Amino acid sequence: MSSDPDETGGFQPRFDSSGLITAVVSDVRDGTVLMVAHMNAEALRLTQETGIAHFWSRSRQALWRKGETSGETLKVTDILTDCDQDVLLLKAIPEGKGAACHTGRRSCFYRRVDGDALVLIDAQRLFDPGDVY
Repeated sequence: MSSDPDETGGFQPRFDSSGLITAVVSDVRDGTVLMVAHMNAEALRLTQETGIAHFWSRSRQALWRKGETSGETLKVTDILTDCDQDVLLLKAIPEGKGAACHTGRRSCFYRRVDGDALVLIDAQRLFDPGDVY
């Protein structure tokens, strides 16, 4: 079996110099990209063990379980990796009201870039973020 991460059958995640790997999260039901976050080895291990998404907060320098304050958890059904194993794709089922974004929206990608402006494409909030954060 090859040790080249592009061809190996073994999971060999390539963490960056800060010990992190980018994780893109999509809704397993329709493919909508819900959020992008980072994982360290512990967050990845906990996600694999519990089936609930865990991440590393670069701003707080802390491990966090998605939904620990909002109740908006992500039940991970599959973890995929790209060819050189430096990015993860988590396919998940949003639980709670279905909001993956801390703003209370389903997806963190609710604005479109239009030149130098941002255009709101999803104004609906599934919960009021002031209630939980």
